[in-house]
Amino acid sequence: MEKLKQRWGIESNFQLTIIFIVFAITGSASAFLSKPVCLWLGITKESLGFLFIPLRLILIFPIYQVLLVSIGFLFGQFTFFWNFEKKMLKSMGLGFLFK
Repeated sequence: MEKLKQRWGIESNFQLTIIFIVFAITGSASAFLSKPVCLWLGITKESLGFLFIPLRLILIFPIYQVLLVSIGFLFGQFTFFWNFEKKMLKSMGLGFLFK
């Protein structure tokens, strides 16, 4: 855990615990919210067949990004998650979004 704290620039075990809780809530919430969003967009298993799961996974990605920063803000960790988002998106080649 010390290596992770050092890598992320975290001072305390409490902050690390909060960050883990935010990741857990965000993952569950994004998967949960993807179903009604798919229905709203008309994306159903019956209409798309084998493409449904890949499209739903692609849809979860932006939902996850927004929720991660939002839930991180609610838990008082906005700065950590905003920096985490920027680093992750830059590593995916989407760094132009922050210029």
